[in-house]
Amino acid sequence: MPKTVLCVDDSASMRQMVRLALTSDGYAVVEAVDGRDALGKARTMVADLVITDLNMPNMDGLSFIRELRGVSDYKGVPIIFLTTESDDDKKGEAKSAGATAWITKPFQPERLLAIVKKVLG
Repeated sequence: MPKTVLCVDDSASMRQMVRLALTSDGYAVVEAVDGRDALGKARTMVADLVITDLNMPNMDGLSFIRELRGVSDYKGVPIIFLTTESDDDKKGEAKSAGATAWITKPFQPERLLAIVKKVLG
């Protein structure tokens, strides 16, 4: 059974790029358009990994991670930030919220896959 990744990004083209990279390596991908949408989906399924953007409407990535870490099934699930932000303060804030890794956009599919494999063990 393939590992499932919840991909959260308000950009349809970014979700598509992540989906293509991951499905080509055998992962199943569930997409969400923002943190609020992702929380709703997370409550109906358990993903093995979450990849989220930081800057999104309705609920940003930091708020989403804080809420998601409160869902018992997601306490230990790895979360990767995939964002245009590279500020060290934001990275620290993300880590304290519960993020596992940080990738800056634009990304290379090979780099994304390497980090996904690393955090999934």
